[in-house]
Amino acid sequence: MRFTGLALAAGLALAACPAGAETFEVRMLNKGAAGAMVFEPAHVLAAPGDRIHFVAVDQGHNVESIEGMLPEGVAPFRSEMNADFDLTVTAEGLYGIKCTPHYAMGMVALIQVGAAVNREAAAAVPQKGRAKARFAELFAEVKRPGADGPRARPARPAPHPAASLTSRKPR
Repeated sequence: MRFTGLALAAGLALAACPAGAETFEVRMLNKGAAGAMVFEPAHVLAAPGDRIHFVAVDQGHNVESIEGMLPEGVAPFRSEMNADFDLTVTAEGLYGIKCTPHYAMGMVALIQVGAAVNREAAAAVPQKGRAKARFAELFAEVKRPGADGPRARPARPAPHPAASLTSRKPR
């Protein structure tokens, strides 16, 4: 009976992930390669059905969508502070992400899912402080369909030494 329950749970878990879907890890850091208060990587090129796993490596961060920077039909989202967060991207377009307390310090990310169908609308959203310059850099990284192949993706950076995928909250 126990084996049947485990097999059923495993089957349901596999059914929840579309075939070929990938998982991308984005770390929330106090200091990274691009400076202080960053998502790393800050630009992810994904496909519909992929999962973005945000890891709360350092304390004091969260993940929140930016109003006006989501594809049509995608509901706004906001994670708890100091907690990992999973986002399964379903619609093509750009997803603007911020860390609520560090938004003005430029702690933002841009997730591109397929074609950037909402690029003009997302780029028109006014930004605060350092987020304005950071988004200018991130919009320069947006890929045109077919420019680098159908599923071009940025290289996965080396894991942060404090990262733990087994823990929901950092120590």
